[in-house]
Amino acid sequence: MSNVKRILLVALVCFGLMACQNGVPKEALELSQESLQQRQSQTRRFDTKDESKLLVAGSQVLQDLGFTIEDSETKLGVIAASKDRDATETGQVIGAILLTILTKQAQTYDDKQKIRVSLITRPVSPKETLVRVTFQRVVWNTRGQVSKTEPLDDPNLYQEFFSKLSESVFLSANEI
Repeated sequence: MSNVKRILLVALVCFGLMACQNGVPKEALELSQESLQQRQSQTRRFDTKDESKLLVAGSQVLQDLGFTIEDSETKLGVIAASKDRDATETGQVIGAILLTILTKQAQTYDDKQKIRVSLITRPVSPKETLVRVTFQRVVWNTRGQVSKTEPLDDPNLYQEFFSKLSESVFLSANEI
């Protein structure tokens, strides 16, 4: 039997075995403990049914933090915002310079990043509303290519945001 026929036979057997698998594995649809913890740090419950006031307070906090509101839909309870930041790291630049010298080919390093945030409100009872906020970053290298896309999971980031949001909601409610 020739090598080509053997390879085709092995590929056919592999495809046949893959077809025997039944459905999606149960664990594929389960959230991990880490995912649940992240969701808890990203979500807070507020004692108000007025989503629009929460959205206004949220947009004010985001603007105070340097974000530009890109999209807002009050009826759906959604705000999307972003801000541009420098992503240059000294270690990466030095490494790129050394590799360029050694290989005589230009190397890339992280250059710019965009921090994106989405804020979503959802009523959970006649007197309570949930607010969930998520932060992500997209990093571009010196060639303009995306080098990283990642969520920002630092609990302190979320704690700081919700602290400022709570303060803003309190000041608005008391008309201070």
